[in-house]
Amino acid sequence: MRASSQFADATAGVVYIHSSPAALCPHIEWALSTALSTPAKLRWTAQPADGQLRASGDWIGPVGTAARIAQSLRAWPVLRFEVTEDPSEGVDGERYSFVPALGLWHGSTGANGDVMLGEMRLRALLQAATELSTFDLGAEIDRALGTAWDEDLEAFRQGTDCTGAEVTWLRRHVG
Repeated sequence: MRASSQFADATAGVVYIHSSPAALCPHIEWALSTALSTPAKLRWTAQPADGQLRASGDWIGPVGTAARIAQSLRAWPVLRFEVTEDPSEGVDGERYSFVPALGLWHGSTGANGDVMLGEMRLRALLQAATELSTFDLGAEIDRALGTAWDEDLEAFRQGTDCTGAEVTWLRRHVG
């Protein structure tokens, strides 16, 4: 046990650029390099779902790095991307998904990758369902779970067979 903090200093995750125009690829790498404070070189391949390009890379960095990456990538509304951050000591995992028509979605994730909805969020949804006659509880739970984002991205994830593909590690100095 660490004496200074009960929370982890470092974590890891993955950034998936599911769909990007070729002209943005160098700008995406520059944004990742800035967010990670280290050069990011991605291996871009064809995205069969829409004829654009895709790439992915594993990263290591301080807790909160996924949020910095997602914030930097959302500057380009034509991208489709996901950023994950693994759970670490004292900190839940996170997933950010961006789809042009839907915007940015964020959810907390457990060790197995499931999206977790907290007690207070569930209580608020249940209260709204009892107070508002037009409130669709099922639709609001789907929204909280990021269902529409998952449905949109699924066609782009299908083309992510990485058999024999090069693994790209994006590292940020920690400590």
